[in-house]
Amino acid sequence: QVQLVESGGGLVQAGGSLRLSCAASGRTLRSYTMTWFRQAPGKEREFVVSISWTGYIRYANSVKGRFTISRDNAKNTLYLQMNSLEPDDTAVYYCAAGPTGSDYWGQGTQVTVSS
Repeated sequence: QVQLVESGGGLVQAGGSLRLSCAASGRTLRSYTMTWFRQAPGKEREFVVSISWTGYIRYANSVKGRFTISRDNAKNTLYLQMNSLEPDDTAVYYCAAGPTGSDYWGQGTQVTVSS
């Protein structure tokens, strides 16, 4: 069983930055795809970015050029550096991991961007 715990969310002004972390325990994530999703109030959960075990990265168009995903396999941790944040980025951010990239889920961390 894999446990994922997100951290780093908070309140930031538009144009600011935040760095989210997702710490994993239970097993190594070295061979898994890891993904960030987000869910804004009243909206469906949406894909943000993923990174495969080979290092292949895929971004949603809405965050391309502003967000950067990275992973530290030695620390079993996933990161999301978010720059140039916009009010539309306000959401609960979830990390997920697994063979499909969404087999195991964290509990989420709130990101609020004020205008």
